[in-house]
Amino acid sequence: METAVIYCRVSTDNQEREGTSLQTQLENCLTYCQSKGYDVSYRFSEAYSGLSLERPELDKLRELVRNEQIDVIVCYSLDRLSRDPGHGVIITQELEKCGVKLETVTEDVDNSELGKLISYIRGYASKVEAEKIRERTMRGRRAKARAGSITCGGSAKLYGYNYNKATPEIGGRRCINEDEAKWVRKMYEWLVYEHMSTNTITYRLRNLLVPTRYNKTWGRSTVLNVLKNPAYTGKTYAFTSLDGKQFKKSKEEWIEIPGATPPIVSCELFNAAQIQLQQNAETSSRNIKRQYVLRGHVFCKRCGRKFFGVCTYHGHGQERIIARRYRCTGKLRNVQPINLCNNPSRKADNLERLVWSELEKVLNNPEIIITEFEKQKDDAGHMDILENELKQLENELKTAEREQHRLLQLALKGFPENQVEAENNRLKKTKETLLAQEAELQAQFKASQDAIIRGSKLEHIIELLSQQIKASDFSTKLDFLDSMGIKVWIDGENIEITGSIPAEDGHTVIMQS
Repeated sequence: METAVIYCRVSTDNQEREGTSLQTQLENCLTYCQSKGYDVSYRFSEAYSGLSLERPELDKLRELVRNEQIDVIVCYSLDRLSRDPGHGVIITQELEKCGVKLETVTEDVDNSELGKLISYIRGYASKVEAEKIRERTMRGRRAKARAGSITCGGSAKLYGYNYNKATPEIGGRRCINEDEAKWVRKMYEWLVYEHMSTNTITYRLRNLLVPTRYNKTWGRSTVLNVLKNPAYTGKTYAFTSLDGKQFKKSKEEWIEIPGATPPIVSCELFNAAQIQLQQNAETSSRNIKRQYVLRGHVFCKRCGRKFFGVCTYHGHGQERIIARRYRCTGKLRNVQPINLCNNPSRKADNLERLVWSELEKVLNNPEIIITEFEKQKDDAGHMDILENELKQLENELKTAEREQHRLLQLALKGFPENQVEAENNRLKKTKETLLAQEAELQAQFKASQDAIIRGSKLEHIIELLSQQIKASDFSTKLDFLDSMGIKVWIDGENIEITGSIPAEDGHTVIMQS
């Protein structure tokens, strides 16, 4: 008996009217599997856009496919699996590779080249329809906002409030949740009256075990969103987000919804909070520009995260001492709330001096670099030829794509299937050959291009070495570290420096301390 998995999906819009609810899909799929004699071992259902490939339940399904735990996938229709033809191609290729069949209740799935061609056309039409649905949905939401109603989305469910659904008489409204609202007021008061930073507020909320809306750990970004949202003063706006970032759209595009949100804090307190946030940003030590030559090159041997540059302060007034240090990001509670990394920080001056000293030892003989540089310059001389070959391949690919587009039109007009299939196979093989040639040429072109860039940096380094490498300035040191791919690995008191210097025989000299 073959093992089957059922996958059902609806978008976030109500699809009951179309007969494609999750329950309806599941019942039809179960009946289909029973008629085929399949053993249904897994069932996945989710409300997610078909235009996205990253879906929680679909990810689980694809993992089963990769682990070869199932024989067949059953969906109500092809567009339940994906509305994007490109994503559909990715999924079907994964299924073919793992030997998993795809079957639907309402239509036949033809795995021939012509069937794939028709499926692609159907998928494209489905994607266009999905875009139309999205556009109509957005128009409806805008109309509701202009009519004074908050739509029941993520922005409506604001911390400190409960949401009351819209009625025929009154649009959607927020009402104060006093258990949460008291902590909103506390956040504003800590910021304005105690001059706390957002990090300090975050840690205090965690220490006091203040519950979040969804039982998650308090994060700095969540606190910052609370402190910057004018809704807490009773001013409600819709359509303020751009690319997922709140209040990034121009204010001309915002739609105000009067009376939809009762105030939790006064306008005066909110404005004072914005001023304090600005002052915190200007005086924050993380915004003071200091030079950390090893920034981006220091890694933690214990947790694998990067080290970052930070300043520590000792003493007061004129006796205040500022010290630069490198610290593992795994020690930040905002990054890793639980099981903080125990790798100690290192004094920046000592670490930089040690690393530079070790590099000098390895680079005492610059002839190795000079020899490789000359070799790379010779290889880079072929770039013009490679560039011309790439342009020619690109033109041939465009020609093949135009022919395939013409073939799609013929298929839609009922052109003989055997001729369409044969021509499609020929075009497919042609494109595969051209793409393979293009990938190889691009790799050669990039290698030659990198050789010129890296060569110019190495030449500059050699000039410095002929004088005295210790006298090099900050930007030159950065170029040096980048060109050598230097990585400094720290494990307590142990420091390991790795990097690669091209040698004459094509190998690399590995540096370790």
